[in-house]
Amino acid sequence: MTASHTSVVDPSSMVLVLVDLQERLAVAMENRDKVVSRAMKLARAAALVGAPIILTRQYPKGLGPVVPELESLLLELAHGGARVLGVDKMAFCCASEPTFRDALAATGRDQVVLTGMETHICVTQTALALLEDRMRIQVVADACCSRDREAHEIALARMRAEGIIITHHESVMYEAVGVAGTDEFRALLHIVKD
Repeated sequence: MTASHTSVVDPSSMVLVLVDLQERLAVAMENRDKVVSRAMKLARAAALVGAPIILTRQYPKGLGPVVPELESLLLELAHGGARVLGVDKMAFCCASEPTFRDALAATGRDQVVLTGMETHICVTQTALALLEDRMRIQVVADACCSRDREAHEIALARMRAEGIIITHHESVMYEAVGVAGTDEFRALLHIVKD
C-alpha cells in the first residue's frame, strides 16, 4: 500500500534510523527503558514491512556498543532477512558521515524515520541536514530522549518549526502497516503488546 499523503509513513519509501542508542549514553537518560523499548518495536515493525534499518554508533571507542537488547534484536532481524546497516561515526550529525550517506543512498528510500539519543544533539542535527537534502523526515518523539527533558522538548519544538513531522511510535507502526485484517496487522498487534 502506498501512502497518499507525504506526511504519512509509506513502507515502500521508509527507512528507520536508530541514532546512537548506546549503553554509555543510555545510562544517563531518564527515559532509557521506554526509549529503547519503543526503538525495538519500531525496528520489528520496520522489518515486518520490509523497510531497511540503519543503526548509528557515536564514537564507539568512547561510548561503547549499542544497548545489548537492541543489538540482539537487530542481529535476530538480520538473520531473518531484514536489511540492517550499521554506521560508526564521529560527527554528531549522521548526514556529515560519508558512510551514513552511502548507507542511506543504498536503501533507495526518501522517507527517514528517526529515533535515538540525544534529541537535541545528534537527532536534531541529522533531521535538519536531511531536510535540507529534501528527504521526508519524521522524528519519533517518544522514541528519542536527552539527558535533560527541557532539551528534548526544545529540540522537538525547533524541528517542528522547521517543518519536520514529530510523531509517536505507534503512529509510525500503524501507518506502515496501513490496514487491519492482514497477516502484517496481526503480527503488528504482537509487537504493540510486547
